[in-house]
Amino acid sequence: REFEAEIRFYSGDDPLDVWERYIKWTEQAFPGGGKDGNLAGVLERAVRALHGQQRYYKDPRYLNLWLKFGDCCNEPLDLYSYLCSQEIGTTLALLYITWAEALEARGSFRKADQIFQEGLQRKAEPLDKLQAHHKQFQARVSRQTLLALEENPDGDNMGLLEMAEPQRSSLADLKGRGKKKVRAPISRVGDAVKAMNTNRSSQPQASQQLPNTPSFAVFDENSMSGAEIPTLTAQSWSAPPVPKAKENELSAGPWNSGR
Repeated sequence: REFEAEIRFYSGDDPLDVWERYIKWTEQAFPGGGKDGNLAGVLERAVRALHGQQRYYKDPRYLNLWLKFGDCCNEPLDLYSYLCSQEIGTTLALLYITWAEALEARGSFRKADQIFQEGLQRKAEPLDKLQAHHKQFQARVSRQTLLALEENPDGDNMGLLEMAEPQRSSLADLKGRGKKKVRAPISRVGDAVKAMNTNRSSQPQASQQLPNTPSFAVFDENSMSGAEIPTLTAQSWSAPPVPKAKENELSAGPWNSGR
């Protein structure tokens, strides 16, 4: 109640200070989170109350508030893109470190390195902290590369980040039952396509038609002809992101109907 009253009747020149103290008190009073603490609700209100105040865009306190709010969002990566598009915290190393760590956790090592490189080009402060985290990231990727080399000795010509990132394949080999050796045709991606391109190019593909029926085009996922698949382009948000749905929160209703 004291914090709510201070926020409602605040007349000073630093409203971020009140929200920061309110959030710290909530985290200490309700360390386990839950409905009573309502930390996500306080963070959402703080973000909306301070939204558009550019004097805080380079303030570490303001960036820290946004990053905590990102933990309550469904997709934190979208939030980092939004902050970058709005130039919020782009001069601070914490933005790039948190962003890169989120990408690394998802296995996107190349994108994580690009985020580190962008922060280094902008000389985000503190620069020595950003450089230290980048070196630690490179060391972790190097260890994963060594493990990948042990599993794939023929990958010497691959780049460092390509070796570390996991490669996807659509299906594994399908084996048939019985005495006959049967191999089912499957589609492959990644390195398997390169290995099979020479064999496939020497084998002409016959057109498939059904007898006594009109011909139709057979879809080939490995063929480059046909209509191009549209690509999605990232766009900056025009408003702050929506946090996760709050659990056990009742909607408003008549006050005299409850028991």
